[in-house]
Amino acid sequence: MNKNTHIITGNKGFVGLNLTDYLVQKKKETTGVSRNPTKDELSYETLSLEKLNQAKSFIHLAGKAHDLKKTSEDKEYFEVNSELTKTLFNQFLKSECEIFIYMSSVKAAADEVEGVLTEEVTPNPVTVYGKSKLAAEKYILSKEIPDGKRVYILRPCMIHGPNNKGNLNLLYSFVSKGIPYPFGKYENKRSFVSVENLCFVINELIDNTNIESGVYNVADNESLSTKDLVKIMGEVTNKPAKILKTPKFLVSTLAKLGDILPLPINSERLQKLTENYVVSNQKIKNRIEKELPLSAEKGIEKTIASF
Repeated sequence: MNKNTHIITGNKGFVGLNLTDYLVQKKKETTGVSRNPTKDELSYETLSLEKLNQAKSFIHLAGKAHDLKKTSEDKEYFEVNSELTKTLFNQFLKSECEIFIYMSSVKAAADEVEGVLTEEVTPNPVTVYGKSKLAAEKYILSKEIPDGKRVYILRPCMIHGPNNKGNLNLLYSFVSKGIPYPFGKYENKRSFVSVENLCFVINELIDNTNIESGVYNVADNESLSTKDLVKIMGEVTNKPAKILKTPKFLVSTLAKLGDILPLPINSERLQKLTENYVVSNQKIKNRIEKELPLSAEKGIEKTIASF
């Protein structure tokens, strides 16, 4: 390893694969850390101080994702998202590695957003996922950062990119089958972040020694309504989207039925599709002093075109 090496946990996940490709294109070397390592990767057990001393940055992406089916034990979230992060951060503090980047989530700050979510909000997560991410953040922020080191906590909003639909899956299945989108009466705005913009931000954090340590939201510049998404999907798939303005009382009745019966819509899905969740990226953009490569719309177009 040399000081152009960047150690990445969770390198086989969606963000990890994209980030590895991105950094390699930027002439950086990467080493993955995995529970089931290949010959070129490290395991958590073989990630020694010596290995960390030789790396410039340590990017911790590995985590337990939000389980929509709610089958996970609470303690699993804290074991993976909190305790593992604490262990790795302690290793980093003892090492000569310069940069630590922790991939948290906006859900560590808030499950619902009134107005615009900034880094100044007092975190109040409701889900175990959000709480476990926040516990890791608090631990990192409680430690003094030695001179010559930089530590970044990133809170991305919903990440998407080629071959990863994320929560766009349900919408896409509507539009691609030509099924009308029934929630045209709802006006909402949501922030997204394309994986390309996220990788761009991480690369800038590595290269720019002037960006101070701290917590940073990561989002595309523009927020989009669900209707905007449906229209973009219709254009990309050449199936002009049909948007119905079904009365809200009828929609909420159907959603309540869906909580009991196996319908494509239930209360949780309805909320996901119609809620407001606008995230400010102003703080990170002010520090980077560069524009993000992709607009929100272009990012969504690239994702949909890959399906």
